[in-house]
Parts: sequence; structure tokens; C-alpha cells
Amino acid sequence: MTSSSAAVGDDRPAKLARVRELLADRDAPFLTLTAAENLAWLLDGARVQVPYGGPPVVRAVVDRDGGIRVDASANEVDRLAAEELGGLELHPVPWSVSLPDPAPGGLLDTDLVAELRAARAVLLPAERARYASLGAEVARAVGEVLRAARPGDTERRLAAELARAVVGIGAEPVVLLVAGESRLGWRHPLPTDAPLGRRAIAVVGARRTGLVVNLTRWIRFGSATPSARAGDAALLEVEADAFAATRPGRTLAEALADIRDAYPRHGFDPEEWTRHHQGGPTGYLGRDPKATPDAADVIRAGQAFAWNPSAPGAKVEDTVIVDDGIRVLTVDPGWPTTMVRGLARPIELEL
Repeated sequence: MTSSSAAVGDDRPAKLARVRELLADRDAPFLTLTAAENLAWLLDGARVQVPYGGPPVVRAVVDRDGGIRVDASANEVDRLAAEELGGLELHPVPWSVSLPDPAPGGLLDTDLVAELRAARAVLLPAERARYASLGAEVARAVGEVLRAARPGDTERRLAAELARAVVGIGAEPVVLLVAGESRLGWRHPLPTDAPLGRRAIAVVGARRTGLVVNLTRWIRFGSATPSARAGDAALLEVEADAFAATRPGRTLAEALADIRDAYPRHGFDPEEWTRHHQGGPTGYLGRDPKATPDAADVIRAGQAFAWNPSAPGAKVEDTVIVDDGIRVLTVDPGWPTTMVRGLARPIELEL
């Protein structure tokens, strides 16, 4: 195998060490990476897709010595070398044929989904720095768009402005949900031509350098009723219980069980948790994975999460990193907040 130097990204050696450990455990000579999340992780956040959700235009093979071979579509090689994968030797493959099939005798990433998810989970210093920058920029950009919204704007217009803002900071929109007053009953409201009316929700997922941040924000034209504010406050308590449940060493299933039990404790229907997924780990995928009652993945210090508890007309979501406590990445200093158990949490913006 022709291999290249690993000394490209600051955190590349640590990632290669994780791959080499996996290869040693399986007594395998090499691992072929084909999935976008694994390629972006290993290759320092390189943009490995052309359509946002399309198949990767590269394939990487890592051997037990830490060597990397990268095959790429020939029509992408020059751009990749100049803008994404400098320092790596790229092997062109004619655009008219598929990238080469994995060689026999090695491991394939699609057969090691859980193992590679665990390898990606603990964010390294360079990843954390990129993630923190992205989270802050997305939160500020979303805040600017929402502060300029008006009741007569359509959901699609607001979604378009959010997309413009995300692309404008060098990121890619991976989720854009908007609901105005007439459609707040939907948990996944794809935008329509309906006007925003007196109240609206915006849900944004944005990817840059391979990492995805997720956040949800609410706006209201006028003042909320005391009962609406009480419902929002109760849901923030559910979220606080979710953060408290997210402790290194526990499984996702254990954390989800605590979130399930938090709903009735704070005045919601005991079945509310079944009406929408509650989120889970994030990073190189929007949910990596969603937390489910049988999810055995172990929570790790240095892992990113995006919980999203919800109830009729209420939802809260931010991207955080779990260490000794919770560090929120998606913070807009200009957005209104309230303190919940020592952590500033976003509330509805009244315009």
C-alpha cells in the first residue's frame, strides 16, 4: 500500500492511534473508510462531499503503521489537494468509474459503526476549538436573522434567511425547520408559505469542518401569557434533568430513562417523551446516535450532546460538551436567557 505522512492535522496522530488500536484488537491489516462522518473525522473536517448529502468523493485506507492512502475522483483531486487535503498524496480515479472496492482482508467502516462512533466520541483539542467557534457563530447568525423577522414573513422566507446566514459563515445547513403560529403542533415543521403570525420556532443544524451544531430558538411578537411562560420554564427543568443525567460512564439508555421520568415530575404527560426523539450525542453527525431505550453507547467526558426535550408548543435545544459539567457551545450573547440550576438557558425572544 502506498501511504502518506500523517502529520497534517494537529489531532491526526491521536485519531490514527485510535484506528490502530481498533486494528490491533481485530488483528486486521487495514481499515477502509467510506462513510462521510468517518472521513471528515479522520481528515480534519475536510469537505468530502459535493452535494451536501451526497456520497463522498474520496475513500481512505489506514494501515496498522498509521499510513493513509486516499483515493479520489480525478475531477476533484486538484481542488481537494489545494483546499481540503493538503499534505496528503491523492490517488486519482477516473470520474466515470466508482471509487475502488475495499481490498480483501481488511476492515470496512460500515461493519464497525459502533466502534468508530466510540472512536469519534471524545473530541480532541483542535476539534473542540473548531466546534466552539462554529457554535458561537451559528448562534449569533441565527439570532440576527430572528431579530429581523416580522409576523407577515412566511416560514420559507425565514428559512431562506437562516440558510443564507449559515452559508455566509462558511457552514452548510443540514437541518432547517420553521413553524409559524398555525403550525406549531408539528415536531418537525418543514417550512411552508404560512406566515409566522404571533409566534414562531426555528430549528437549525449547521455543519462546518465536519462538525454539526444544533439549536432551537423561539420568537414571539408581543408578550407571552403567564401559563405559556410556566410551560417553557417547566421544559427547561426537564432539560436540566437531561444534563444531570449525562454523566460519563453511564449508557445512553440510562440517561434517556432519567429524561423520560423527568416529564411527569415537571408536570407533563408521562408519555410525552414518546412523541418526539429526545436527541443524544452529536459531532460528525447531527445525532451520533439518537438516544433510545436500548442504546448501550457509553457517555464519555469530552463528548458533545444535543438534547431536545419538547412538549406541545415548547422545545429547547443547544449543542453542549460534557466534562465535569455542561459547556454550551451555541451561545448568542444578545439572546435573552434565564438561569436554570446555574446554567444560562435561552428563552423566547419577544419582539
